[in-house]
Amino acid sequence: MFTNKYLLGLLAAVALIVLFVPYNPIAMYLMAAVLIIVSVVRLSKHETAFSGNLIGFIGILLVIVTAFFETTYSKWLVAAIFLLVASLILGFHKAKTVAMTEIPQLVAVLNSISGFVACIIAVNDYNNHNFLNASDPAEQLILNNIHSILIVISLTVGIFTFVGSMIAFAKLSGYKVYRKHFSHPHYISLLLLVFLLVLAVWYLKLNSLFFVLLILVASGLLAYHVVSSIGAADMPVVISVLNSYSGWSTAATGFLLNSNILIIVGALIGASGSILSYIMCKAMNRSLINVLAGDFTVTTAAETPEGTIKESSPADVAQMLTNAQSVIIAPGYGLAVAQAQYPVSELVNLLQAKGIKVRFAIHPVAGRLPGHMNVLLAEANVDYDIVLGMDEINDDFEQTDVVLVIGANDTVNPAAETDPNSPIAGMPVLKVWNAQNVVVFKRSMASGYAGVPNPLFYRDNATMCFGDAKDTLLKINSEINK
Repeated sequence: MFTNKYLLGLLAAVALIVLFVPYNPIAMYLMAAVLIIVSVVRLSKHETAFSGNLIGFIGILLVIVTAFFETTYSKWLVAAIFLLVASLILGFHKAKTVAMTEIPQLVAVLNSISGFVACIIAVNDYNNHNFLNASDPAEQLILNNIHSILIVISLTVGIFTFVGSMIAFAKLSGYKVYRKHFSHPHYISLLLLVFLLVLAVWYLKLNSLFFVLLILVASGLLAYHVVSSIGAADMPVVISVLNSYSGWSTAATGFLLNSNILIIVGALIGASGSILSYIMCKAMNRSLINVLAGDFTVTTAAETPEGTIKESSPADVAQMLTNAQSVIIAPGYGLAVAQAQYPVSELVNLLQAKGIKVRFAIHPVAGRLPGHMNVLLAEANVDYDIVLGMDEINDDFEQTDVVLVIGANDTVNPAAETDPNSPIAGMPVLKVWNAQNVVVFKRSMASGYAGVPNPLFYRDNATMCFGDAKDTLLKINSEINK
């Protein structure tokens, strides 16, 4: 239950307005917009994330209700039944059963739905010549041209979002996506863009279903060509970009349906997705154009790490930890895959009981989405105060006795700073190698998501603890408990 009296007051006020105040579209716009903005703000902090999620749910619910009123949809009962089935059976069930490792795939699927719906509405409305009826023929011609432009935008952005999200889903799920290697891939993208512009001009002239279908095909091919070419390390950025596109496609749909609430919400989603994309690109020291260029950029061969691998057993790691005064844990996607958040939480409690200082170091793109690791640790009741971002903790590694790297790879790779030819060169990383001792938990010596070798494994102060992270941590906890 919530203890924040202001939050309870806000929710109560919304409920009273909706139940007892006559329908007022402007009031609904303001309430929905404010609720969604408050939701985004509260989602930015661990302590308020849950309530922020609930507030966002209420805001979107108001959007759906308002959209029904605005569009005067005659078969509202049928639509309401479908919405109820989708929300309770599909939405609620999926939210309750989805694994933490599958959250990025779920986001990709949700993005694709927004794009697909935008395409359906645009195709259904492509030949509507009565867009905002005007008495003046010249004004009506202008409005019809605006309508046609919105159709093109909805089709292009919608199908790009749908196809791109499906490709992202496939790549995140581990499926191999076929990609034709061209000698000049940029020219292919440019050719498809020019072809789209030509099709858009012809559609403006003829309003033909034939050109609508061609726009869909060309946009789909462009999405496939671009997203399938993007490297694995950049997929988190792609997901956030596609999330932004889903917002802009929703806004375009709002214009087509003459629904102000969809325009407002679509703009909020598009803007927030764009800001998130910028933050992630900054965290990876990349530009958005560079990310969308994917594997097109040719780099020279990266350096091959040299040195000898040293192994340590769970007993060795347990002894190392009990002799330490300061410990930092750097989690990654492997922690989520092994579902090792609960043994990690237990380890933290054991070490803190011995007076050892324990903290977590979270890279902005750790896992597959921003906040992925934070949610995972919150699920295991890890104290928010010891979960720190990269900028907050990066200077503390030099004063740290032991760093446990659990399932992370690219975000702790020193090649980002030492090898200018590395694909991740210039990417800000956690400088775990500055600690006195580094223990890396991995199943094998395989490269990380970006496919880049990690010289950290060969450093003199680093040891490898091979095996399943959850089993290994349970063994370490057992050793500490002896």
